[in-house]
Amino acid sequence: MIPSIAYLRAETLDQALKNLQERPACVHAGGSDLITCLRDGTVDCGTVISISGLPDLHGIRRGRDDGGLSVGALTTITTVGNDPDLGSRYPALAAAARAVGSPQLRNQGTLGGNLCQKPRCWYWRGDFHCLRQGGDTCYAMGGQNAGHAILGQDACVYVHPSDTAVALTAYEARVRIAGPRGDRTVPVAEFFVLPEDDPTRETVVGPQEVVTAVELPAPPSRHRGVYRKIRARGAWDFALASAALVIAFEQDDATRPVRRARVVLGGVAPAPWRVPAAEAALQGRVLGPDSMAAAADAAVADASPLEHNGFKIDLVRGILQEELAKLTA
Repeated sequence: MIPSIAYLRAETLDQALKNLQERPACVHAGGSDLITCLRDGTVDCGTVISISGLPDLHGIRRGRDDGGLSVGALTTITTVGNDPDLGSRYPALAAAARAVGSPQLRNQGTLGGNLCQKPRCWYWRGDFHCLRQGGDTCYAMGGQNAGHAILGQDACVYVHPSDTAVALTAYEARVRIAGPRGDRTVPVAEFFVLPEDDPTRETVVGPQEVVTAVELPAPPSRHRGVYRKIRARGAWDFALASAALVIAFEQDDATRPVRRARVVLGGVAPAPWRVPAAEAALQGRVLGPDSMAAAADAAVADASPLEHNGFKIDLVRGILQEELAKLTA
């Protein structure tokens, strides 16, 4: 049951920021994750401030000086997945958006909310005073951890559930954040907080700040992008493992050497996990069985599986080899 809360609907961004300074509150956008957290008691929030009606935070804007796009934080996941221009220029992002949840959740959920959603760890969302709840134990480390991390999990082994964050990291996007001291932009790669730095936070967004947009730079020339997600069920589920690949070739021909590669994994770490070693295994080489296998092996070279999630190593290897092979078709 959701506890009694105060609800404020901001008419302007300035009003939302003012309300956040006046009282501890949660920001409501699409609400699909926030409502669940309020119901489960994993978020203690006496006031909800809705920004869902702010028109400046909706939509995809063209005409950036660098040739990129600006996507408002309240733009729905459905819009991101179905926009033809975005899909042609950033195919991995469009594919990631289409892989989010169910049609109902994509219609309601927002890009900003997808980036800021809370982990799906069943211990944190259950009745356990775990590390993320201010305790001193990550119960998943010695418990049921099939869905948990195999990379970057020194302190806490949750995985970040966002699909779009994985693709946005591969495209080197930036997140625009508004707060009482003005606007700032943060690379998506620096947007997430690892548990070793602070196990109680997922992002760098402060309690008085609001995510307002995601800035996409112009995509690499002659690139191909893919996103692949493996889940326990064919619809709705979060990733057991996923990968976004953005591969640029020397010429507009996948049989030519790779000029630039970005390999980012999802569902296996507390944040989207870029793998420079896998990228290095591809750059300057023609995509073929040897380079694909080398990249797949490099991607999991540092993995430390837990008792129940060693299968994720094979999933990652399989995803990368299959998706790289598709790029040559």
